[in-house]
Amino acid sequence: MALTFHGQGDPGLATDVLAAAEHARARLTVFAVGSWLAAQPGMVHRIGAGGHELANHTMHHRPMAGMGAPEAYAEFADCANLLRRLGGAPGHWVRPSGTPHTTAALRAAAGRAGYRVCVGYDVDSLDYTDPGPTAIRRRVAQARAGSIVSLHLGHAGTVTALTGILADLALRGLRPVTVTELLGAP
Repeated sequence: MALTFHGQGDPGLATDVLAAAEHARARLTVFAVGSWLAAQPGMVHRIGAGGHELANHTMHHRPMAGMGAPEAYAEFADCANLLRRLGGAPGHWVRPSGTPHTTAALRAAAGRAGYRVCVGYDVDSLDYTDPGPTAIRRRVAQARAGSIVSLHLGHAGTVTALTGILADLALRGLRPVTVTELLGAP
């Protein structure tokens, strides 16, 4: 199963999430927002140094559900270009922002930007609503083998919940891996 994180917010909290995962020998996929990475370029190295995977979560994290093809393409392509410039590669995966579902137009825009697969999730922690660590942990408990869980960097409750989440998963025989390890290279 894969724990995926929408990458933006306080870099200190992001570093805490990465450290907790590394302590538990878990590998994460961070779908980074380009504007966040541009402001925190050191996070590219920090994410990779921990054995985690970096992926594209658009340049500005604007709602994409009704976005036109040219605008959607620019969101994906601008983030891909930034990932190349900061880390040498655009990553294998893309996740549209502001929607749990893709449309044919979003998939086409992602394809034009070089991404064959838009990655969704089957377990939404709703941690971005700041419901508290117990609620986050309870929602992630729905994960099973093959699940992709949506979490967010930059939320203190997520940091607090993560150690318990990782322990719960281990007790159930589930090991968090990167999206590439879970799905294979696209």
